[in-house]
Amino acid sequence: MISARALAASVLAACLSATAAAAAYPERPITMLVAFPPGGADDAIARIIQDPLQKALGQPVVIENVGGAGGTICAARGARAEPDGYTIMLHQDALAAAMTLYPNRTFDAEKDFVTVGLVNTAATTLAGRPTLAPNDFKELLPWLKTPGQNVKVGHPGVGSFGHLADVLIMQELGLKVTQVPYRGAGPALVDLLEGQVDLSIISAVVAKPLVESHKMKAYAVIGRKHFAGLPDLPTFGDLGYKKLDIDFWHMLLAPVGTPRPIVDKLNGALRIALADARVQKLFADGGMDFYPAGEETPEAAAALLKSEIKLWGDVITANHISSQ
Repeated sequence: MISARALAASVLAACLSATAAAAAYPERPITMLVAFPPGGADDAIARIIQDPLQKALGQPVVIENVGGAGGTICAARGARAEPDGYTIMLHQDALAAAMTLYPNRTFDAEKDFVTVGLVNTAATTLAGRPTLAPNDFKELLPWLKTPGQNVKVGHPGVGSFGHLADVLIMQELGLKVTQVPYRGAGPALVDLLEGQVDLSIISAVVAKPLVESHKMKAYAVIGRKHFAGLPDLPTFGDLGYKKLDIDFWHMLLAPVGTPRPIVDKLNGALRIALADARVQKLFADGGMDFYPAGEETPEAAAALLKSEIKLWGDVITANHISSQ
């Protein structure tokens, strides 16, 4: 009985200590791990939300870029961090894909993290070289299906959203194409504009001025929403391919074991940051959008992560994609 009482007292003390720590949180700077190097979309998003996030939390938020291996180095680092709310992580679709693409990874995206909240989606397009004959998707599909047509599709690298979205599109269209990997989106874009490849998945905000100046063709938006910058461009859902209503997303996560009151504080601060007028303008100018009301909770982020792990796992397995 004494032992049981001692155990109960110990558990109670631990709970009170955790509650007190959560109430005082945060008392020092917070590190935000970013899964890709400076200069890319992930880094830009982190820096857009950094200032309003630290104002909402009352402490500095320090960005640390931890690139490499398709975002898995960052995820492994984040999974090992202390679950005290002082290390959070910004990640994207690559985290879900890594669960299948990297069988020897040292983390589990669902078991080793708690989701804090969804940050944004970014519109992307199926784009074509400027000399490609088809002018819209209705013309593109029969062109792609022409017997003997050796279609070359450039992508930013194995396991990237551009690569996996491209593979899923061709899978849904029932097409075989030649995949041409590049070291990043920049080189893939250069070769698309020069006609070295026929198609590529290009950020909508990058595609807009190139389409308007006739240096590139765009055939459809990949995502659930239309892109305001190219209002006449249909989504794949509009074209009847509902499975291609897929978003390039970002979310905030924390190590598993982070107390729920701290997760709630982080989620609340994120909501305040995303409501900031400057953040909203920069996101809109960059072809990015927010999740609708009802999808701002940690649970909504967890549900998306779970569904994306299955989606990209099925694509990777069905198409025998390997990170090697």
